[in-house]
Amino acid sequence: MSLIQKLQNKFRYANIVEKIISINVAVFVLIFTFNTLGFLFKTNGSIADWFILPATFDGFISKPWTIITYGFIHVDFIHILMNLISLYFIGNLFVNYFTPKQFISFYILGTLFGGIVFLLSYNLFPVFANDVSNSVLLGASAGVSAIFIGLATYIPNYQFKIPLIGFVKLWHLAAIWVVLDIIQIPAGNAGGRLAHIGGALFGFLYVNQASTTEIAMWSKIKELFSIKRNPLKTVYKSKKTVQKKQTNTTYKQQKINVILDKISKSGYDTLSKEEKDFLFKQGKS
Repeated sequence: MSLIQKLQNKFRYANIVEKIISINVAVFVLIFTFNTLGFLFKTNGSIADWFILPATFDGFISKPWTIITYGFIHVDFIHILMNLISLYFIGNLFVNYFTPKQFISFYILGTLFGGIVFLLSYNLFPVFANDVSNSVLLGASAGVSAIFIGLATYIPNYQFKIPLIGFVKLWHLAAIWVVLDIIQIPAGNAGGRLAHIGGALFGFLYVNQASTTEIAMWSKIKELFSIKRNPLKTVYKSKKTVQKKQTNTTYKQQKINVILDKISKSGYDTLSKEEKDFLFKQGKS
């Protein structure tokens, strides 16, 4: 088996976090390969220029795809190393509570929001007036921030054991993450810091809004599938019939509760065909 086939197999069986990391690494290698060829043949510019986000609105309009593609571009080894280490640990914890599709949504939409905050900031705040024409944004940090803050909003009391410190709650680490970005805006890499904040804001708002919607939707679903009990009537039935009916009703309600819990944790798409059919039939009855 060739090296390329081995890499293809590893990518095929990797989880969603490892696949996003692999894509970032592959893009990083390709950029440096093209840059090396460009240096040897004395060509001007870098292929990365077509995928990083410019700070000017004119530059963005000429390359609108860069509002997403910048989140996969790195031109510095330490930059990509730190981003992907963070993505690996935070992402693998994230997929324990969310679906792979939600992981992609957080990464892509967090990148989008980070790019929007970057563009607006560089074109609205006077402090950036002299830098807007030559500033660009690149890196996965906004997407990572969205995943991290979204997760911390969902499970704020999850704890890590840190050597020499002890147990620290996830929301404490998230708060430090955001505060450091805010206070370091004047110190350098202001565009990157602002993009991180944009991604973090998306993660927080998305989870909060989803939770509010889920609570409202959940109450309606539970109300729909709850077993309605009629007022007691004096009816003479055999004990065997009553017991059988009660057992059947209890079993159905327990099965409904299990399915609803599964939806709340993993989403409706994770249900089997049998579970979906059962839920549909109960909703009609």
